[in-house]
Amino acid sequence: MSLPAAAVALLMTGPSVPDAPVHFAVDTAAEAGDLQVGNPQVGALQLAALQPADETTPPVSDPAAPVNPAPVNPAPTVPDASAPAASATPPEAASDEPESVIVVTAPEPAPPGDPLQKLNIESFKAVQAVDQAVLEPVAKAYNKGLPRPVRQGLRNFFTNLSEPVVFAAYLLQFKPGKAAETAGRFAINTTLGVAGLVDVAKKKPFNLPYRPNGLANTLGYYGVGPGPFFYLPIVGPTTLRDIIGDSVDRLLVPAVVGKPFTNPAVVLPMTIVDQLGERAAFDERINKIRKEDKPYAAYRELYLRQRKAEIEALHGRITPDVVPVYGPSMKTADNKDEAKAKEAEAEAEAEAKAKAEATKDAAEQTPAQPAVPAPQGSPPAAPVQPAPSEPAPAPATTAAPAAPVPTLETVPTP
Repeated sequence: MSLPAAAVALLMTGPSVPDAPVHFAVDTAAEAGDLQVGNPQVGALQLAALQPADETTPPVSDPAAPVNPAPVNPAPTVPDASAPAASATPPEAASDEPESVIVVTAPEPAPPGDPLQKLNIESFKAVQAVDQAVLEPVAKAYNKGLPRPVRQGLRNFFTNLSEPVVFAAYLLQFKPGKAAETAGRFAINTTLGVAGLVDVAKKKPFNLPYRPNGLANTLGYYGVGPGPFFYLPIVGPTTLRDIIGDSVDRLLVPAVVGKPFTNPAVVLPMTIVDQLGERAAFDERINKIRKEDKPYAAYRELYLRQRKAEIEALHGRITPDVVPVYGPSMKTADNKDEAKAKEAEAEAEAEAKAKAEATKDAAEQTPAQPAVPAPQGSPPAAPVQPAPSEPAPAPATTAAPAAPVPTLETVPTP
């Protein structure tokens, strides 16, 4: 019996074949060579016939003949239900809300003369808050409670105390004439002006007005720049040059005058009264500055402009339109203080008003020219009767020259 027939008989009479299909690896059988005894060609079709028909069993192909796989169309992709559906509209049109735009702006650079602008602005705000809460009400009460002559007398007293500093500054500037005038002014006001309460020296016949001066002005006179600007509590607006010069000036008065100005119990109340009088004198100006769009910048510019004008006055140069924000008054190079400038302005306005009134009076006094009377004996002129209106002639092809219109004249009778 051949091997294939024995295999078939064994399969038919032997133990039952399991329900599960038995897969034979054709390539493995061919390579092992176990089935090469009787029939060297044991095809895959003979073995496949022994297997029961099953839909899940894949067809067995002959390894000798290569099989080209048929093209398989890819199955359509089924979208995932859990994934969010893509919007057909672009993201810009899907939402009606405006897009948030982030604008990055560079910080405002500090001015050349104010490198600490941010710190100074915060100090200015703090000082103004304290001023509005405490100093302004006290300053208004000071103005209302004390008569104007008393307030002016106190300011004259503290101004007179600074005359030794002004005298020393003029000597450092090699201006002996101005130094002598300052010494004379100090002597006159201290004696005749009752310790400086009355400014007698600025009136006739002396005509010695007050001129602000000091070490800071002396440094500026010799070309030292103001340096960075500061706005400090208690001190207020100042510069590096001014704070150095003012500190030395305050030490000079006690050293020159001596007691009682070396006693803190005397110096401290005098300083408070002096600063209170200064604040009360510029109350209206400070309120105007607060109404500015940028009050700190306005205050800084007014202060620096006044300081520059005072130093320019030492060189004999006049700076017009200076708005004072500190001190007794703003002086110009021709030794006229603010009061004299106002008097000159008032005189100019009065003169212009007088000229306008004189011109008006001259116009009213000019007689009107009489009308020329008509000659006597002449009859009144007859009214001219208008000619009756005639219908307009038909337009001609050739325009004829217009005839002159006769005029009526009145001939006087002899």
